[in-house]
Amino acid sequence: MSENLLEVKDLVVSYGSIEAIKGISFDVKKGEIVSILGANGAGKTTTLRTLSGLLKSKSGQIIYEGTDITKVPAHKIVAMGISQSPEGRQVFGTLTVEENIRLGAYTKKRADKETQEWIYELFPRLLERRKQLAGTLSGGEQQMLAISRALMAQPQLLLLDEPSLGIAPILVNMIFQAINKIASTGVTVLLVEQNAKAALKLADRGYVLDVGHVTIKGNAKDLLNDPKVQEAYLGKKG
Repeated sequence: MSENLLEVKDLVVSYGSIEAIKGISFDVKKGEIVSILGANGAGKTTTLRTLSGLLKSKSGQIIYEGTDITKVPAHKIVAMGISQSPEGRQVFGTLTVEENIRLGAYTKKRADKETQEWIYELFPRLLERRKQLAGTLSGGEQQMLAISRALMAQPQLLLLDEPSLGIAPILVNMIFQAINKIASTGVTVLLVEQNAKAALKLADRGYVLDVGHVTIKGNAKDLLNDPKVQEAYLGKKG
């Protein structure tokens, strides 16, 4: 059996007549952190939304643990072990931190107490603010909350969409350290991120998306030293 947890084959995704994803293929092996890089409009978020079942592809296949999940509804994909922390965080502002976290376990019979305790160890700030309304948190704290909500589903594959977007640098560091800890427990991570340097330092491998195509792929260290990647995403000239 393949060691790939996820295989994406020739995926095409359209918004009406506009093709946002133009036949991309990539894989994620168990236990890896894989990063998808690219500018705004490259198709990164569209890719994650399609993997989680929120968008349907025009053609191609998504294989998860050897099963074709291309047409599986989003709630069933969560139950199979894939959960997403969305771009823009999308926390429920009128619910408390604790209520938001527990909502992540909606596919389970009950919220797992051990998972919740582990989340509070991962993000002590959320423990301090657990009775606070989510809408009163800072952007970085809301990002921690969005990741925590996704973790409550006890995923095998965690999809993270732009976790550093619009967040103070000190909290970005905390979040990337937390992602590393999450991966060290055996959770596989697919990370979409505009902060290419931070993402590649964290990741095992990376793919660069450009206008719906995979243009560069490889080991994360190689991508960090790739002149094209440096010029486009790291602010260096090759």
